Amino acid sequence: MSEGLWVYLSTSPLLWLSGTLFVWIVAIGIARALPANPLLNPVLLSVSAIVCLLSVFHIRYESYFAGAQFIHFLLGPATVALGIPLYEKLFLVRANLLPMVVALFAGSLTAVATTLFLGHVFAFDQTVIASLAPKSATAAVAMAISSGLHGDPALTAAVVIMTGVCGAVIVTPLMNAMKIRDYSARGFAVGLASHGIGTARAYSVDPVAGLFSGLAMGLNAIATSLIVHLFL
Repeated sequence: MSEGLWVYLSTSPLLWLSGTLFVWIVAIGIARALPANPLLNPVLLSVSAIVCLLSVFHIRYESYFAGAQFIHFLLGPATVALGIPLYEKLFLVRANLLPMVVALFAGSLTAVATTLFLGHVFAFDQTVIASLAPKSATAAVAMAISSGLHGDPALTAAVVIMTGVCGAVIVTPLMNAMKIRDYSARGFAVGLASHGIGTARAYSVDPVAGLFSGLAMGLNAIATSLIVHLFL
């Protein structure tokens, strides 16, 4: 009877919606308890925990996403909400317009070019290259670009998450080591390289860093779509 009950619950959207929220709350608690450890990133902890749960209990991803899709839907409104601090600090954005444009195209071009170079060195096929090239754009845009280039959107999504987590983990120690104190520069760099996950980290460090990170994330989505199609 208990096995039958578990089979029923495992296919219920409410179970995995609640489970995802619970795992996230626990991950946030761990990250706040040990803020000095950059590896304890809430997204990294959450993804690792959910992957382990799905693997141990042999839960199909489709069953899990039936509940998690409600959280996935909120990515759109959350991204649009980033426009509010942008409006409030518009004068600061205007003052840094030229450096942002230069950094945008340099960063976007580097992200795509390095992928193409590594693909050539390791002899990746065209599908893999098309899947990896938009890795620094936000997930929805990257998956659309990948699909349009006949890549694998699922592989793209996985690489985008890895890119975001890596950026969120190393951004603060790296910027401190490079003695970069300007939070507008720090935020723009992490948003350019690590999209939404990096932006969440930037907001937790400083509001100005979060503002410029969100701006970089949006602009990089446009720039990446143009540059990737130009190269591929």
